[in-house]
Amino acid sequence: MTTRRSLLAAASAILGAPLLALPARSKARLGEDGLYQLDWYLESFLELADDLASATRDGKRFAILWGLRNCPACRRMHEVHLADPATESYIRDNFAILHLNILGAREVTDFDGAKLPEKRFAARYGIIGTPAIQFFPPSSAGLANRQPRDREVARMETLPEPQEFLAIFRKVRETS
Repeated sequence: MTTRRSLLAAASAILGAPLLALPARSKARLGEDGLYQLDWYLESFLELADDLASATRDGKRFAILWGLRNCPACRRMHEVHLADPATESYIRDNFAILHLNILGAREVTDFDGAKLPEKRFAARYGIIGTPAIQFFPPSSAGLANRQPRDREVARMETLPEPQEFLAIFRKVRETS
């Protein structure tokens, strides 16, 4: 499949149009917590400075995706936006995505060392709806001294249409 995908991508690039729409490499599934999961989401000890450093070492940008059980927009994001092979490949190849629950209880260690349950961590950053995505700089240097919202380089607070969704990720990757 990888060889076929590579050949089709190369041919599409040369011809300037897709030849055949391939399915996304991963299919979202509902986890026990009711959040949609993809096999390429970050497995984490929820220590943000470590997650950011690891993403940077891997040549990726670090982002936090906020979800909620029974969120219709979260479902659409996973079944439409992230089911598009071009979108999924771009994000998978360029970002380390940590998926958190806006009402969750898992303990997250922030860049300044504060340890908070997901719900309080979301409130600290002013996350009030889902899906929301926080994008962070490639280095945690100086982040501990900034106010939480000022640690982000960009934020997606609602679910835009698929083309704009991908454009946000491209802009963050190319400009920050």
